[in-house]
Order: sequence, then C-alpha cells, then structure tokens
Amino acid sequence: MRVDELDYDLPPDLIAQRPKARRDESRLLVYDRVSGQVDHRTFAELPDVIGDRLVVVNDTRVVAARIPIERPRGEVLLLERVGEDGLWEGLARPTRRLRAGRRYGELELLEHLGEGRWRLRLHGEPAGETPLPPYITEPLADPERYQTVYAREEGSAAAPTAGLHFTPELFERLDVERVTLHVGLDTFRPITVGELSEHELHGERYEVRAAAWERIRAAERVLAVGTTTVRVLETLARGGSLAGRTSLFVTPGFEFRRVDALLTNFHLPRSTLLALVMAFAGVEETRALYREAVERKYRFYSFGDAMLIL
Repeated sequence: MRVDELDYDLPPDLIAQRPKARRDESRLLVYDRVSGQVDHRTFAELPDVIGDRLVVVNDTRVVAARIPIERPRGEVLLLERVGEDGLWEGLARPTRRLRAGRRYGELELLEHLGEGRWRLRLHGEPAGETPLPPYITEPLADPERYQTVYAREEGSAAAPTAGLHFTPELFERLDVERVTLHVGLDTFRPITVGELSEHELHGERYEVRAAAWERIRAAERVLAVGTTTVRVLETLARGGSLAGRTSLFVTPGFEFRRVDALLTNFHLPRSTLLALVMAFAGVEETRALYREAVERKYRFYSFGDAMLIL
C-alpha cells in the first residue's frame, strides 16, 4: 500500500483544540460493516448500540513527560522507562546542539540513538507538562482531560484517545476488561517512506492479567477501545506472551482473530492508526466514512469525536 493512499482532505477548523465540556457529549459515527449502514449518535448512547459486547480498554496513564531544557532552549519528551535508576528513552531537541554525557537540569543525556531519540537518566520522577500533540495549539486548562477516567498504570507519552469520551457513569454501565499498553513513539511517529510495508515499528510495552485474557479470549464478541487495545489483543491472539513488547503492524489485508468491533477517534493522514482503521473497516469504506465525517463537521484528532465500527 502506498503511503499517499492514507491521505485525505481536512479543513483545519475541524481539528479539535479542546475537549467537550462533558466527555460523553462528543458525537459518535456508527458504521455497520455487514449492512453498510451509517448512523450518527452521541457518545452517551454507546451502551445502547454495542449490545452485549465485552468492552476492552487500555488503562495506561500519561506521564508528565514534556520537560523543558533551558540551555540550549528546547525540551525532552519522555517516551519509555527502560530500566532502573531513572533510565528512560526520549525525544530531545535541538538534538544537534545537545551532547551525550551532559546534564540539563534533572536530565542527563547518555546516548544519542538516532532520529532525535536519546537514552537518558532522569534524576527524580517525571515532573514536566502534559505532552499534548503539536496540532493542539491551545493550553489545556485541566491536565486530567488528557487522561481517561479509568487510567491506572503510568507510563505513556500520549493518551489512548478513544477512551477520553468515557465518563465514570457511562463506564459503570458496561461490561469491561482492562489491558495495558504504554503509548510510545510507534503510535504517533509519522510515516516517512513511500510504501507502508517499509515503515518500521520499534515496539511498545504491554501487559495483560491472565484472568483478563481468559475472559477476553472466551467472550463471544469483543469491542476494542482504541487502536492500542487492538494491537494488544491481536498480539495475544497470535500466541504472544501476557507481558512484553509488541511490534504488530496492522495494515489492510490483516486477519483479525479476536477484535469484533472497534471504537476509535478520527486519525491523522499518513498515520499507522489510520492504516489500522482501514484494515478493520476496509480502505474505500474508511475513505467514505471520513468524507462523511468532514461533510457533517465532526471534530477530528485527540479531542475530537469518535467512530464505532461494528
């Protein structure tokens, strides 16, 4: 698949700059893959639409991972804790002016890994800012709005945004199981090659309780909340261990073995996330759904509206 097949036209004013006042007030585009029917709901109606499906969520929590550097002026984005004694991997800029072996405030840069990635030591716990995506240009009044209401396990550089729509009240109405995947570089790194097959995933850490996987494996129907949840479940469905790293790259032609329905946001062009949605819903079907979402002025990206694919 050529990467330019992941392009689509999006008016800039449809990029959501802030979350809705109430999480479940966001809109929900519902697509039935069997009938081809498209319906337009609000997220609060989700329990009425999904039937008896087991809902699987990613309970990772976003780290206060964006840490400023004063001299030279720049920043580090913590991506993943890679060992004891404060060892992390992160993105740092301006990389060309930074030096291995030097300390910048609470950060000590140890080794440049290429592409702006560094192995580093953090002296203390992360105490930076919420790492909002670059397309969000307005400051966030409440950092908790970039966390899901069910977030538990700290370790992500970005939120699993499909889950941002849930309120505690709505969450309690559902039959839920949890997995954990700590969102890192793979989820938001842009594709820079011409063919999708040439894009390399570095992998992200995940963990699933044995009892949780037994419930998920035995469930008649499973709704995955977000693309990160899909990657965990399909990794395990292929014999993956209950904890480790996954580099599973879901692209059109992929055979889904456990996920029966997908709840997801509207994603950036030329992203691995959009490729996964196309794999699940169909390439042309996804393009048509995105065109309809644009025409009906759905809100896009992290703080935008959601889509449910049944």
